[in-house]
Amino acid sequence: MSPHATGRRRVRRSVAAGVPLAVLAALVTTGPAAAGTPSGQARVVRTATLGDIPLGTFSNTLLPGTVDDDRGVDLGGIGSDIYPTGRKGEFWTVTDRGPNGQIKVDGTKRRTFPVPGFDPAIVRIRVSGDTVRVLEAIPVTTRSGKAVTGLSNQQGRDEAPYSYDARTPLAPNPNGLDTEGIVRAADGSFWLTDEYGPSLVHVSTRGKVLTRYVPEGLNLTGTDYPVVEALPSVLLHRKINRGFEGLALLPGGDLVLAVQSPLSLPDTDAGEASRTARLLRFSPGKKAVTAEYAYRFDPVNVVDPSEDDTSELKISSVVAVGGDRLLVEERTDKAARLQVVRLGRSANILGGRWDDETTSPSLEQLDDPAAAGVPVLAKRLVVDLGQVAGVPGKIEGVARVDHDTLALINDNDFGMTDGAGAFDAQGRLVDSGIETTVTYVRLPRGI
Repeated sequence: MSPHATGRRRVRRSVAAGVPLAVLAALVTTGPAAAGTPSGQARVVRTATLGDIPLGTFSNTLLPGTVDDDRGVDLGGIGSDIYPTGRKGEFWTVTDRGPNGQIKVDGTKRRTFPVPGFDPAIVRIRVSGDTVRVLEAIPVTTRSGKAVTGLSNQQGRDEAPYSYDARTPLAPNPNGLDTEGIVRAADGSFWLTDEYGPSLVHVSTRGKVLTRYVPEGLNLTGTDYPVVEALPSVLLHRKINRGFEGLALLPGGDLVLAVQSPLSLPDTDAGEASRTARLLRFSPGKKAVTAEYAYRFDPVNVVDPSEDDTSELKISSVVAVGGDRLLVEERTDKAARLQVVRLGRSANILGGRWDDETTSPSLEQLDDPAAAGVPVLAKRLVVDLGQVAGVPGKIEGVARVDHDTLALINDNDFGMTDGAGAFDAQGRLVDSGIETTVTYVRLPRGI
C-alpha cells in the first residue's frame, strides 16, 4: 500500500444510485490463513483486501477542492464499522476522522491531522473473492453541503489539532466528526456515532447531517446543522478519543450506542483503571435515551494475554442478533473477544445514582459493581478472535453475514503510524503496510 510504489490505482468516476462516486479497486491476497484448522473451531473462510486509492482523488471527487495535498496517503480507515446492505457480499462502512497521529513536541504529545481537509464518508463496498471493491461513497456534509471535516470541535475539551509535523496549530471546527459506528434505517437514512461529543448523528441518504445528539451541558455552538442536547450529562466525562464507537440497530428500531471505554469519573485515573463501560439505548421516535446499561470487561490479560494495561480495553462494535440480544466486541489493538448480552429491563440504570457525577465511589471506581447492587449485563462468550488464525489486529467492525458467519473489518489508520517518522523529509507518508481487509469467520455453533 506504499504511496512510493509504482502503479497507484486509477480511480474511476461514475454515477451509482444518484451518488457522485463509484470507486473500483482490487488487490490480490493470499488465501485464507486458517487452512488445516480442525473442524469444530472458528475459522477464517475468506479474506479480501482493499487496493490503493489515492486519498486526494477520492476526496476531491466527492467534494471538489477539499484536499490540496494528500501527502501520499491512500484511502483507509473505512474499517470503523461495517453494516450489511441486504445484498450478498455488500456492506456499508464508514471512515473515521481521517489520517491522524501523535508526535511528541517538547515532551507533550500533539494530535496531527496530515490531511485536514479530509471529510468523513460513508462507503459502500462489495467483497468479491479476495478483493474489496468500493462501489459508492457519500460525503458527510453540513446543512449547507460543506464538508464537516474530521477536525476537533472544542478548544480545551478535545485534543488541539496540528499539521502533519505537529508544528503548526490548526483551527478547531465545531462541525467536525470522528465517525465510528454506522447503521442504516428503514427509510434509507443513516445513524452514525461520534467520539468527540460523544454524539449520535442522524444523516440523510445523501450524507447531510440532519441532527447531532450530544450530552446535556456540552454547549457546542457554531455548527452548520442542528445540535440537540439529548444524552445524559455524565457522558461529558468521556475519555479523550474514547467516545461512542459501537452502534447497533435493534429489530424494533431502537439504537444501542457503546461508549468505547470507561468514563473518566471522577478523574482520569479512575477511568484508566476501570473495567466498567456503558451502553445506551436510544429511541429515534422519542428522540431520547430510554435505557442505560453497565457492561463489565473481562480482565485485560484474558482478552489479550500479551497486554497488562487495563486502559487498553475497548468496545468497538455492537451487533443486534435478535430480540434484545446484542453481540459486543471487547478488544485491545491486538486481540478481541465477542460476547452476547441480553438488554433486559431490570438492567436499566438510566437516571439513577450512577448518572450522578457526585456519587462516590462512582460506577467506574467499583471493583465489583455487581456486589454493590449494579445490575451488570450477564454475558456469554461466542468466540475468542485472538485464537482464530488469520484474523488481523484492530478489528473495529463486525457484521453478521448469516447464522454462523461473521464479517470483520479492521481499521488500518490510513497507513499512519505515530511519531516524527510517520512522514519522510518531503512530507510524504511512510506507509505502515497495514491493509484494510474484510475477513469472514465461520462459527461452528453459530451465535
